[in-house]
Amino acid sequence: MKTPRTSIKFMLAVATAGLFNINAAAQGPNDSGTYYQAANGKSGAELKTALSQIIYNRTERSYKDLWTDFRSTDARPDGKVWDMYSGITNYTFGTDQAGSYKKEGDVYNREHSFPKSWFGDNKPMYTDLFHLYPTDGYVNGMRSNYPFGENNGESYKSEGGFSKLGTCTWPGYTGKVFEPNDEYKGDFARTYFYMVTCYEEKLPDWYKNYNESRPTLDGKTYPGLSAWQLEMLMAWAAKDPVSEKETNRNNAVYEIQKNRNPFIDYPGLEQYIWGDRMQEAFSYDNYMQATGVRKPDNLRQADVVHSIDGRRVKGQPQRRGIYIKGRRKTVAGNR
Repeated sequence: MKTPRTSIKFMLAVATAGLFNINAAAQGPNDSGTYYQAANGKSGAELKTALSQIIYNRTERSYKDLWTDFRSTDARPDGKVWDMYSGITNYTFGTDQAGSYKKEGDVYNREHSFPKSWFGDNKPMYTDLFHLYPTDGYVNGMRSNYPFGENNGESYKSEGGFSKLGTCTWPGYTGKVFEPNDEYKGDFARTYFYMVTCYEEKLPDWYKNYNESRPTLDGKTYPGLSAWQLEMLMAWAAKDPVSEKETNRNNAVYEIQKNRNPFIDYPGLEQYIWGDRMQEAFSYDNYMQATGVRKPDNLRQADVVHSIDGRRVKGQPQRRGIYIKGRRKTVAGNR
């Protein structure tokens, strides 16, 4: 018995609709689906606010939970702690956490990269994993709550000059600043973009009530960052694009907190909010094609040498690193 043509057409229509629904549920990058749909078509300050409303809601962690969370969010390929402040540490989770320290390499602790004194130790910021990282205790202490910035390291340099502290050399600010290694400047830039987006409604209060936040913030919900800080962080983000490390961490934090950092999911998204694409509409499901921004795996990584276990190798000439399946492979290259 032959199947009527109308029945065939109906079955094809149903199958096509099913495929469309499946595809529609997985349109966003990194399996984010329709997570960012509410921000579609927006740009500039409006896009920032829309993203804030999306990413603010999450599962809140306790401060104690962070020790366990770091095992999922900040493990190197060899299973050791991925420290972004020191280039010499080789910490084991749990064994080397907290405790007293006298020098670099003693213990790791929980670093608020966006210092807690800038928002008064208040929740939910206090335990937001997107700006909390495991870092060397001694270097963390030297960083204190100084803003991020570029300097000559006249006040302090970590082992090998990996990170440093000194008078700001970036135009617009002359105070003391902490400079992370080039390898992670983009990571911290996207961390700050997340913070001033997620908590934009709180920014005026932070600026008013916590003086130490003022070199970094501008006291407004938009732009949110002071002029010199925004200019510098935009430059850091462009020079050190999204890495596989950041993408993996974003996914790991999502599994724990159930929110995401859009500046990692959409490389170059900051240009739609503060940069040269402010007049263009953001497309959550067609971003790569619409903007021409390259995929994270193809982006240039920071100049660095790592051994096979993921550790930075001391005393080696700097080479250009790229990630392959979660590890950083080194190839010759110059800045």
